[in-house]
Amino acid sequence: MRTTTFCIGVGVAALAAAAQAEVRIKDLARIDGAYGSSMLGYGLVVGLSGTGDSARNQPTVQSVSNMLREFGLQVPATGIASRNVAAVLVTAELPALVRNGDRLDVNVAAIGDARSLAGGTLLMTPLLDGARRVCATAQGPLSVGGYRFEQNGNVVEKNFPTAASIPEGGVAECTSDSGVAAGADGTIDLLLNSPDYTTAMRVATTIGNAMPNLFATPVDAGRIRLRAPADGALVGLMATLENLTVDPDVKARVVVNERTGTIVSGGNVWLSDVTITHGDIRVTVSQQYLVSQPYGLAVRNAGDIRTIVVPDTQIEVFDPELQAVTLGDGASVAELVDALRTIHATARDVIAILQGIKRSGALHAELIIP
Repeated sequence: MRTTTFCIGVGVAALAAAAQAEVRIKDLARIDGAYGSSMLGYGLVVGLSGTGDSARNQPTVQSVSNMLREFGLQVPATGIASRNVAAVLVTAELPALVRNGDRLDVNVAAIGDARSLAGGTLLMTPLLDGARRVCATAQGPLSVGGYRFEQNGNVVEKNFPTAASIPEGGVAECTSDSGVAAGADGTIDLLLNSPDYTTAMRVATTIGNAMPNLFATPVDAGRIRLRAPADGALVGLMATLENLTVDPDVKARVVVNERTGTIVSGGNVWLSDVTITHGDIRVTVSQQYLVSQPYGLAVRNAGDIRTIVVPDTQIEVFDPELQAVTLGDGASVAELVDALRTIHATARDVIAILQGIKRSGALHAELIIP
């Protein structure tokens, strides 16, 4: 049984749920050799309504000049001053088991001083993989999840109009291997997405009980080696294998996001005996300037009499009574959050307290702060 705790928002609300975590092997592991790759390309977006790159962006005007030259038009870069074009970088993921003609989703992002890509169309752009091979081409109208309007210095903007996507805007130009093939020694390696010795043993045991002819052997924390069938029927083998279920083991972790005040912890996170003191000292410094004007003074030299500004400073210290929380051995993070709520601790206070508990050695989990 595993419990997960979510603490979200300034109020730090705790929610616990218990469930038996039976996960399919296809969601825990992948076959060695079956993986995708990233692609990158440089292109032009046209059809913008005056929101593209300015003439100061030399790569854009030079790219437009080079493109027109391919159509027999000799236009120098100095003769291009349109703001209806923007230079962009195009990215996409090339999945495993891809075939020629498969459609891919692509992302587009401006790299110049364009204000918005709304309404634009990406011209045909070759996409290169890590080996500088053209593996796909992208083209089509952009889908922008935001907008930007400006008039007479007034600007209204939502989300990020300089980034867009083209659903199925890419076409694969290469074919990958099947990804499921036995090695020279007749074995297949199953790779865990999150290496863990306990999980590797459980996966090997589950496969061994269900399919003993595979001789599943855990090699290390992230690899289980299988003996391929002599008849080479790998597709049916993998279809049966990937639907076996395993109860994976996970490391004790607490993930906190200080920007949003979110705290996520697993049910296997425990605390040792710990006492937490929560309190703060607030110091307020206020300063007012008073005008000092002398009256009725008899002096020999009237030139020494003048008006001066005198600062009047007041300092107030607010030192509230310290509040303490004591937790016994074996307490969970959910119990800690509930206790901190009683002393009105905010989400950021809870995160700071968790960091302090981790440094003291009372938090038996990995604290992750992205």
